[in-house]
Amino acid sequence: MCVSALGARMAMAGPPYDDPVARFPEKTALRLLNDRAPQLETPWRYFKEDLTPNEAMFVRWHLQPIPTHVDLNTWTLRVGGHVNETLSLSMDDIRTMPAQEFVAVIQCSGNSRRYFAPRVPGGQWGDGAMANVRWKGVRLSDVLERAGMKSGAVQVTFNGLDTGPLPATPDFVKALDVDHAMQPEILLAYEMNGEELPLLNGFPMRLIVPGWYATYWVKCLSEITVTDTMFDGFWMAKAYHIPDNANASEAPNDLAKNTVPINRFNTRSFWVHPSEKTGETEFANGATIPLEGVAFDGGSGIASVEYSLDGGGTWQEATLGDDMGGYAFRRWRAEWTPTTPGAYQLKVRATSNDGETQPVDAKWNHGGYMRNVIETVDVTITGQEEG
Repeated sequence: MCVSALGARMAMAGPPYDDPVARFPEKTALRLLNDRAPQLETPWRYFKEDLTPNEAMFVRWHLQPIPTHVDLNTWTLRVGGHVNETLSLSMDDIRTMPAQEFVAVIQCSGNSRRYFAPRVPGGQWGDGAMANVRWKGVRLSDVLERAGMKSGAVQVTFNGLDTGPLPATPDFVKALDVDHAMQPEILLAYEMNGEELPLLNGFPMRLIVPGWYATYWVKCLSEITVTDTMFDGFWMAKAYHIPDNANASEAPNDLAKNTVPINRFNTRSFWVHPSEKTGETEFANGATIPLEGVAFDGGSGIASVEYSLDGGGTWQEATLGDDMGGYAFRRWRAEWTPTTPGAYQLKVRATSNDGETQPVDAKWNHGGYMRNVIETVDVTITGQEEG
């Protein structure tokens, strides 16, 4: 597989930040945040679909240059370190192992960063740095069991084919504790939505860590190493850290002194319709308006979704759609037939099976991570009052 050129820049009119501005190989037109290394955001209209199409899934790389060609005739997955047997597995070797398949949300740690106030540095993502995908691959635990971890194993590290521009640039390596790595849901995926992964999303293999932010989902995976000490590489010890408190928040003038690596998703819900991101916010009085969105959390699943038509004064329960699994989007729906024209502020909040719900006020941290405030959309109802 080869990515032979950078994306073509485009200029197209459309609603705010749902405006496609670049087309990269294997991708439809996506919102361009950066092209070196690529950061591409999914236009909001694709979240009307249960599964995010491969060509529309967001792209986020850290290091430039990125891999532009992977030859499966020579690619291998190396497994070594604190193990009894060092492995070098071809894709054919991996595909002979028992396959697992499930739907899980992948979400960038900085999803929705553009809404942080005061503004913070980093890619200014809207809400489209996420996707709901059916993943297929082999369990990481099966591969580690084949290698045979030695007594005293502490962590497992993951490295991909991307490299830094300079020799001193820290390699993008992530780590999971051994107990987490051995959980059955941790996957080495070679398919998404029934097809090979696009190269920009990690072909030929990507680490899948359901319920955890995408910084751990290493792309173009090439090396797995078991360690007998805590891994202290830059991308674990310094980068992607959040305040060590219950809601990962701090004040701009009083930054947290203690931080920890980011990890599990918090609970989120979104409006898919109506939405300012697709320009669908004006409706005729008396018309029946479909209310629709998605919700997800870090793996316990969504217990309920409530919506408000009066700015949070009163709440009503939405109907939940099919359950695609605890790590997947849970679609929610309702209907509204307004009888009075005017301006309305609609809100939505989700509650997980673990009892976590969304905060009324947005929490702030200097990394622009883990936003999950109650989402709002402003709607205008036009026409004459009924009756």
